[in-house]
Amino acid sequence: MDLKKVKRIAASVLGSGVQRVWFNPEEAERIAEVMTKEDVRELVTEGVIRKRRPLSQSRARARKLKEKKSKGRKKGSGKRKGTKKTRVNEKKTWMKKVRAQRRTLKELKEKSPKAVEKIGYSKLYRMIKGNYFRGKNYLIAYVEEKKEAKKA
Repeated sequence: MDLKKVKRIAASVLGSGVQRVWFNPEEAERIAEVMTKEDVRELVTEGVIRKRRPLSQSRARARKLKEKKSKGRKKGSGKRKGTKKTRVNEKKTWMKKVRAQRRTLKELKEKSPKAVEKIGYSKLYRMIKGNYFRGKNYLIAYVEEKKEAKKA
């Protein structure tokens, strides 16, 4: 039988399109001898006729773009949709900031306990919680400033 006809029969057996049917090129003569659907089914179980995996959308361009964005390209104001709040998770940035400040407060307590004691550890802790300091360095500057004020 003509290979095109066999391919069409195989497509109906496999439940796919003709484009997705694959013949083993080494077994071309055996495939040409096929007459019925039952014969095609036998060749499918033997692996002479197979179903190709479906063609999917290529991710090559997406990967390329992602790589460029990781380098900081293609992120200008023209590419942005939404406000800064929508693009950055506020909760995560808050947690990062507060945890850093609390870690710094702990270190300050170990390094210069007197300076922290004079202001009050719990007071500073609450100030951090209340968003008094912009960042770590502001906390350190505040403690240093208070320490200098007490000396004078």
